[in-house]
Amino acid sequence: MTETTVTKKSKNPKAPRLFPDELIDQLLAQVQSKDAESILGESGLAGQLKKQLAERMLAAELTHHLESEAGQGRSSNHRNGTSPKTVITPNGELKLDIPRDREATFEPQLVGRYQRRLPGFDDHVISMYARGMSVREIQGHLLELYGLQVSPDLISTVTDEVLAEVEQWQQRPLEAMYPIVYFDALRLKIRDEGTVKNKAVYLALGIRADGRKEVLGLWIEQTEGAKFWLKVFNELKNRGLHDILIAVVDGLRGFPEAIEAVYPAAQIQTCIVHLIRNSLNLAGWKDRKLLAAALKPIYQAATAAAAAAALEVFAQSEWGRKFPTVAPMWQRQWEQVIPFFAYPPEVRKIIYTTNAIESMHMQLRKSVKNRGHFPSDEAASKLLYLALRNIEKDWKMPPITWRQAVKSVRHYVRRAVHERHELRSFNRPRHTKFLTPPFERPSTTLLGHPLVSLSFSPSPPSNDCCPGTPKRGRGCSLIASFGRPSQKLSHLCLCFPECIQSKRYDQPGY
Repeated sequence: MTETTVTKKSKNPKAPRLFPDELIDQLLAQVQSKDAESILGESGLAGQLKKQLAERMLAAELTHHLESEAGQGRSSNHRNGTSPKTVITPNGELKLDIPRDREATFEPQLVGRYQRRLPGFDDHVISMYARGMSVREIQGHLLELYGLQVSPDLISTVTDEVLAEVEQWQQRPLEAMYPIVYFDALRLKIRDEGTVKNKAVYLALGIRADGRKEVLGLWIEQTEGAKFWLKVFNELKNRGLHDILIAVVDGLRGFPEAIEAVYPAAQIQTCIVHLIRNSLNLAGWKDRKLLAAALKPIYQAATAAAAAAALEVFAQSEWGRKFPTVAPMWQRQWEQVIPFFAYPPEVRKIIYTTNAIESMHMQLRKSVKNRGHFPSDEAASKLLYLALRNIEKDWKMPPITWRQAVKSVRHYVRRAVHERHELRSFNRPRHTKFLTPPFERPSTTLLGHPLVSLSFSPSPPSNDCCPGTPKRGRGCSLIASFGRPSQKLSHLCLCFPECIQSKRYDQPGY
């Protein structure tokens, strides 16, 4: 009997070697001292190898350039020595001898004629800037670690290149519908017209139909009001956001009037997370955990009446007497808290347990804490955008309770589908009614055709799904399918009002 040997495949296979061992041995033989600096340092073997490789590539570029000119019948051009040039790399300075030609027609590609920084250095600087390091701190960091003498103006020039990206991000198209959008503000000191002023940075954090988080935009303003919020909502609508189901806010002035004008069906909800945080700010650190546990029966109550009773119990309890201003604070905002209890438990849990906006603000404050003040609105926008870009990299999965919330939502949306087509007189989508009481089971037919399925999708099932929709280049987020098993299904977009008003869905027998 012969034995067979089973060889296990390595989970981490080694990358193929680019250089044979003989070549490596020859290179190491040229080094007298075998310490790390002599081999890996910029003045050691690695630095010299990098320099010679770059110069060999530049020489090959010039050879190709001269040969191409000779092939075109121009043979008078020749090599004309070299000129020294120092470029900045992510690991330090690199001094090169750039080859020249007599007629000065050679344009090197590896290192451009006016290029002083190699790829990777700018990303290195922007990464440090995004983590809250000031220009002077970045300058000292580069000098200490890499021996780079970089001026503050160069660092500012590198970071200013992000401004075009910020503008493009602020104007990007959005989804047609977001089930939940959080609106909140962050206070910063920004210089304006020669004086340092306290300005608010307003952020909109949206929860998409698939549960993923997305920052919709940021706006810097010294004062807030209906006029400011009207500008924000019109901007969001022009970018493709046609409906907000739940707008979660924290007492922003002028917000209700503005959102009623642009998104009249949106449900305004006081942010329970902020209400809890404001309550805990009234207590010392050692009492906050116990106070939070005492407040939990209020916002976890089954109904608004049960929550009001729990609030009365809290006011008469030991913690209510120890912190007498907490209960009145909840009572003053009770009218804005009540809508919270009309939502299904799954949706309600998403609102009061999500720490998305809290963790986002914590990381933003960490990025700006070393700044006394910002020289301009653009400087503040630049840093906040870079910090948000790093934060969004960690937003990969939706909340764990989102799947159950979507299942609950799909039942209630049928009522909206039925009412929108029975009324036949409207000028905007009304599918937000699935989150408003009463929740009795509605009819599930459209002009005699039963509702087959309801799905959230980033794009419509077919090109002719939404014949009334303008060519926006974006698909629908909410699709309802009607028909019978033996018939062709008709897909109805629940995002754009133009789709609902299309005559295609009003024809008998369709």
